[in-house]
Amino acid sequence: MHIGITQAEPPAFPGGESYMTGPFVRRFARPVSVLALVALAAPASTQQQQQVLPPIARYTIDAGTMSGMAGMAGGGMSAAMAMTGGGGGANHEMILRIGSTREPTGAPKAEHFMPAGARLGKSVELTYTPGKGAPDTPQQGELPKGRLLIYWGCGANAPKGQPIVIDFAKVAKGQIPPGLYQQPISLPGDWDIKPTNSKTYADWPNSKDRKSVSPGSSLIGAHKITSSYAPEINFNLNQDFMPPLSARSAEQAGGSIMLNWNRLPSATGYYAWAFSAKDMGGRGQPTEMVWWASSATQAFGGPLWDWLSPAAVQKLIGAKTVMPPTQTSCQIPAEVKKAGGEIMMGSLYAYGPEQHFANPPRPADPKIAWKPDWTTRVRFRSNTMFMIGGPDMGDMSSMSEDDEESAGQSGQHGGKKPKCRGLGGMVARAQGLCE
Repeated sequence: MHIGITQAEPPAFPGGESYMTGPFVRRFARPVSVLALVALAAPASTQQQQQVLPPIARYTIDAGTMSGMAGMAGGGMSAAMAMTGGGGGANHEMILRIGSTREPTGAPKAEHFMPAGARLGKSVELTYTPGKGAPDTPQQGELPKGRLLIYWGCGANAPKGQPIVIDFAKVAKGQIPPGLYQQPISLPGDWDIKPTNSKTYADWPNSKDRKSVSPGSSLIGAHKITSSYAPEINFNLNQDFMPPLSARSAEQAGGSIMLNWNRLPSATGYYAWAFSAKDMGGRGQPTEMVWWASSATQAFGGPLWDWLSPAAVQKLIGAKTVMPPTQTSCQIPAEVKKAGGEIMMGSLYAYGPEQHFANPPRPADPKIAWKPDWTTRVRFRSNTMFMIGGPDMGDMSSMSEDDEESAGQSGQHGGKKPKCRGLGGMVARAQGLCE
């Protein structure tokens, strides 16, 4: 659920925002001018006078650390054994994207040469997408049945006025519950690279290059990106993958659930959610679903499921949508546990630092126009998924090594993922656990 956060759709150069969507996400889009972006970067008295022109190429690295259920995709059953506690089984994910204003010269090709510590061989190849693609369209899934009960906020009990109840039969008829949407929060400018805002686009991982980032991989060191449609990109990273999160849950005397987690030094803020579904009709399909988020405001999913810049996180902390980096616990209200049943799935995000590179560097003199050949942004985050309640997973340790290897191969390394079904499937799809 995405309620109350405004995002801007990115133009063909840095100057807008775009984030992946979660289940039932609504996008609130508005244009963002180049001058508006510039004004965010420095004091208006200086930056309003400087002309900023779009670069030839934009490059992004999204580097994540996944633990618990979130780490299962690359860790097989070893990661699954730790999923009930939300710790252990840590793996890394990395998404590379390049967007250029140029057409390819000769055969389209782009390679990212990384430091040896990345453990990805000589290089990884980004898959080329010619021309501008079709506009983004929402993923189509099976329409949920029954009701969704929405709660939010940390505390022993849910405040008055909760939950908001969404009856999917009524929603299908256009009947939206009153008070569902709040005044949107406008976040500081950001940008994403897509086929729709680039003349030439490529990304990794892809079907052509099946390498995967290992738990021991490191990004620290020199990086070089060469392609047939953009200037050569060179930069040195001094920031690495964030440490894994380890979350623990414990039921309290009054029926609430206390979540605790380890504090990450590089975290800029935290956000948690929990979900459950019950079959109230006895037909094997969930008809009563419960969604809870740690936000003190009615904000769910949307950009909160993505990599957020430190500036955006700071604003969301001020709005009490994201928990501050000093916070290491949050209580799920007793009403959520009572409505959700014995087993709930939880997730915790730690938003991290962000680094930017450009060539040539921005002129100090605001009267000199700046037109970089390329810009690069590197974002970091850590997240964990875990079960609240449910059976002990310790018996999984009896699996043989062959069983574990087979299970692992069915995840990240070429096996077919299960189909996403219903609201739970939408949640799992957002985490890459089904398709």
